[in-house]
Amino acid sequence: MSRPNYNRIILKLSGEALSGHKGFGLDENTINKIASEVKKVQDLGVEVAIVVGGGNFWRGISAREMDRTTSDYMGMLGTVINSLALQDALENIGTKTRVQTAIEMRQIAEPYIRRKAVRHLEKGRIVIFAAGSGNPYFSTDTTAALRAAEIEADVILLGKKGVDGVYDSDPRENSNAKKFDKLRYIDILNMGLGVMDSTATSLCMDNGIPSIVFGIDDPGNIVRVISGEKIGTFIKEE
Repeated sequence: MSRPNYNRIILKLSGEALSGHKGFGLDENTINKIASEVKKVQDLGVEVAIVVGGGNFWRGISAREMDRTTSDYMGMLGTVINSLALQDALENIGTKTRVQTAIEMRQIAEPYIRRKAVRHLEKGRIVIFAAGSGNPYFSTDTTAALRAAEIEADVILLGKKGVDGVYDSDPRENSNAKKFDKLRYIDILNMGLGVMDSTATSLCMDNGIPSIVFGIDDPGNIVRVISGEKIGTFIKEE
């Protein structure tokens, strides 16, 4: 296998990516497949940190009558469930991991400390960042951008379920939707593309962090992206 293109990455997984064909909750077979591919990436010598969403349990923004702050905290707890499931799958195949949470819950995970996270990566451990940024009104996409800046990751890999890149419209609704091979962050903002929220987009743009959006329905794509295969959509501000 060719030499990996990156030394340190943030892998952003949607909560739905862990639900498999169920569409809700957790699918152990899917989680095990993703864990296996993540281990292959680490075996290539890449330092791997993961941010996982919680949409397979609850989306804070989807609350209609509930207080938004309460709803967002519920979503953060969903990300913790997903992170622990992913940690268990990774450790079952011999990979050392650490879960760090932005909301303290010391009985099950470490609190997020940047220097400690970096040290874990340097020691060959996979670090899973849970509970988002710990703040309501901020998405896990923003968390991925923030953590990438903090740990000086080379790239953010955005694994999406049901789509293989960025399109000018929803390909599930428009058969003529155009896929982009490359984009700039400013294009995402100007065109209103639903790749990530505007806060995450701006954070990546301001800090020069490239992203690759690809389909996670085939977990093998993680290794393909790391190895330099041209799949998905590459996003970088020139």
